[in-house]
Amino acid sequence: MPVNATLSQLSDWSYSSAAAIYLLAMILFLVEQAFGRKGQEAAERAGTRAVAGQDESAVATAGGGEPPESPAVGPAERRHRGRAERFGSMGVAVMVLGMLLHLAALVFRGWSTGRAPWGNMYEFLMVLCFAAVVTWLVVISRHAVRHLSAFVLLPVVLLLFLGGTLLYSTAVPVQPALQSYWLVIHVSAAAASSGIFLVPGVASVLYLFHSAHQRDPARFSSLVRRLPSKELLDRVAYRVTVFAFPLFTFGVIAGAIWAESAWGRFWGWDPKETVAFITWVIYAAYLHARATAGWRGDRAAMINIAGFAVVVFNLFFINLVVAGLHSYAQVD
Repeated sequence: MPVNATLSQLSDWSYSSAAAIYLLAMILFLVEQAFGRKGQEAAERAGTRAVAGQDESAVATAGGGEPPESPAVGPAERRHRGRAERFGSMGVAVMVLGMLLHLAALVFRGWSTGRAPWGNMYEFLMVLCFAAVVTWLVVISRHAVRHLSAFVLLPVVLLLFLGGTLLYSTAVPVQPALQSYWLVIHVSAAAASSGIFLVPGVASVLYLFHSAHQRDPARFSSLVRRLPSKELLDRVAYRVTVFAFPLFTFGVIAGAIWAESAWGRFWGWDPKETVAFITWVIYAAYLHARATAGWRGDRAAMINIAGFAVVVFNLFFINLVVAGLHSYAQVD
């Protein structure tokens, strides 16, 4: 099928617009993070704990709900915080707009080539970032962590910039080896689960900042004072990983079935297969560690971060540096 150049151009424009809008949303969320009520109240709770010597778990908000506002806050300060909260609301609206443009970029890309729009690195990154944004929108609808959105959008914007510049590929039909319905099943599951894993990775990093601050109150104090409780960050990381892990497992199994159809074997320890298996083992270890009382906390968070680090390693190093049977997924 010939490529529709007009639709391909629309996809590129939508992609660039989505990246720019995510950047604008990130700026709006940074304003809320710095001056909004949640960030300020987190700082006040941190100060109260430091003075009174209270344990953080005693004042953490159950279920991630919003705590009551401090009675010491005056009307002027409440108005100031209210304006910052409006920046956060605008950030959500802008992020949703970016997500819709992001979706349009995927649809136009697939429509222009007549295939699933995840046949190369550029398109894989597009799907990965889209899954991360959708996941985060779901998270902020269920937990009071909207003011942390800039921390999630930062890697998304960086990945989109990298994909749109160094890894960009023109819209072309896929190679014969990829002309299979398994492209839709296996690669979509792999890309979506990789993007979802970005969210718990960020939450676990912030969790470790909390822990470092507890050990040494002088470290990361300006950042940690505006974060939600460790319990909430741990809860977000765990719940999102619980959702992503079965999808990733399905992607690995689907890849093995496709390998048997294409190469006559289910598993051959190709570099990409090997690293995917290592990723699966790490996330399985995280879920086990998180469910085991003795391995909760910092150690579980470090395992989660290691899992996402291996996802990134598999995405870039294995695809772009190491030669293997999956080398047809290179930059075109």
